Amino acid sequence: MLTGTTAPEEGPRRTTAAAALDGTAHEPPSWSGQFASSPRGAQFARRLAVRRMEEWGHPPESDASCAVALVVGELTANAVRHGRTSGRDFRLRLALDTVSDLVRVEVTDAASEKRLPPAPPTSCPEGESGRGLLLVDALSLRWGSTPRHPVGKTVWAEVPVGAT
Repeated sequence: MLTGTTAPEEGPRRTTAAAALDGTAHEPPSWSGQFASSPRGAQFARRLAVRRMEEWGHPPESDASCAVALVVGELTANAVRHGRTSGRDFRLRLALDTVSDLVRVEVTDAASEKRLPPAPPTSCPEGESGRGLLLVDALSLRWGSTPRHPVGKTVWAEVPVGAT
């Protein structure tokens, strides 16, 4: 469930040709939203990520969109399951780097005491859980987490999207 919306100035930022030519700094296209820390909020975040990918030229059935959707799904599910703090939402941010052909996925939650392992955990083949970070690791060039001050953390992944 979306509990807040992005302000127009937080929507996708596009660089004009004139700005690129005059040497001014350009911001990559990005989008962010705040969601209820619930399974339904995680599902909604994933759906909106697929829509954003489509707006950026990657149709829902493309490998790029599917990879980003899986990473967003895993990171938001982890934020809901492991990073949930009563009364606090989580935030999803996507940023498209057209130079590097990457989408940076960032999920911020309010739980600072729970840190990510430095590498994906090994999972028992018969286990019902424990493969989320393995998927993130397989689909991303790199991933990690950074503390958020005064409280919380941001888990991020850089997903290659290439040209479609």
